[in-house]
Amino acid sequence: MNDVMWLLALAFAIGGGWMDWRSRRLPNWWTVPGLVIGVALNAALLGWAGARGSLIGAGVGLLVLFPFVWIRAMGAGDWKMAGALGALLGARQLLILLWVAAIAAGVMAVIEILRRKRVRQTLSNIGQLILSVVTLGRRGGRREVSLDNPRATTVPFGVAVALAAVICFAGRWLVRG
Repeated sequence: MNDVMWLLALAFAIGGGWMDWRSRRLPNWWTVPGLVIGVALNAALLGWAGARGSLIGAGVGLLVLFPFVWIRAMGAGDWKMAGALGALLGARQLLILLWVAAIAAGVMAVIEILRRKRVRQTLSNIGQLILSVVTLGRRGGRREVSLDNPRATTVPFGVAVALAAVICFAGRWLVRG
């Protein structure tokens, strides 16, 4: 059963990554059904325990990324995609996937920052972002360090999640040997 959910999560993440790459958006028509399907399939295959694990996974995905959405450092589509992946995979596997995605997004960001020659501005933005997180958005440059700023250097997190899903899926098969 776990393989079925991983295959669905992989297809969902790759589809979302493609959309995020092409349009920089992850629409509700993609993310919300992913969450519903994850809960429904887990419930159908594993009963109450599956539904419970699925809902916990969705909640963990939404909870972990919410601070970044709140301070406008991440789009809501990425946030909802994490919730849907949590519904498909459960909390433990989602946290591993998000960890790999964060590393992938970091590598993508460094490449983009170097390519655009924005190292100094990026370091300043990181300081403002940290201040905003620590003070729960009461201080720091919420407007400047935001997806709303057209000059901001951003990377599509959905692409990083798709890459992470491929890496995690491949890792599962390699470990099985």
